Amino acid sequence: MRWVTSERSARLLTDAFDRIRDLVAENVAGLSADQLSARLDSESNSISWLLWHLTRVQDDHVAELAGVEQVWTDEGWFDRFGLPFGPTDTGYGQTGREVGVVCVDSPDLLTGYHDAVHAMTTRYLAGLADEDFDRIVDDTWDPPVTLCTRLVSVVADDLQHAGQASFLRGVLERQAEETGEDA
Repeated sequence: MRWVTSERSARLLTDAFDRIRDLVAENVAGLSADQLSARLDSESNSISWLLWHLTRVQDDHVAELAGVEQVWTDEGWFDRFGLPFGPTDTGYGQTGREVGVVCVDSPDLLTGYHDAVHAMTTRYLAGLADEDFDRIVDDTWDPPVTLCTRLVSVVADDLQHAGQASFLRGVLERQAEETGEDA
């Protein structure tokens, strides 16, 4: 399938990634470490894990497309998070136990990492030309995956996880209202 593109394609994708960045910031604003790490049960995801994971996937995929090092390792975020995973782990396929160890002390850690990945992403998008969107980036699928398809896939995955974090934040806020605690 050939994509019809224009200079607006990169701007459209940039707008989508801007909205994801905004959702990440909204989802963590004012939350404590306990709230960021709260889970509905032992197999569910926390806000910390959801936002870390969506950022790791974006970092991994866009860095590969751009032919640059991941922000995670190149800018020291791997060390700042101090997670017991390898530097290439993105959270894909993690167990409930592994999800549970993704805890952060401050929303700033999550937003800082995401902002750095967002900056890398928007720099990359700004350099794309129309003909780039049809480039095959993965020929192990049938049909092969184009650059445009990969970027839309990242946006879709990120939006799903940001929405899940929004849902969980809403649950935590309602629970806090019922008990009279701060959300």
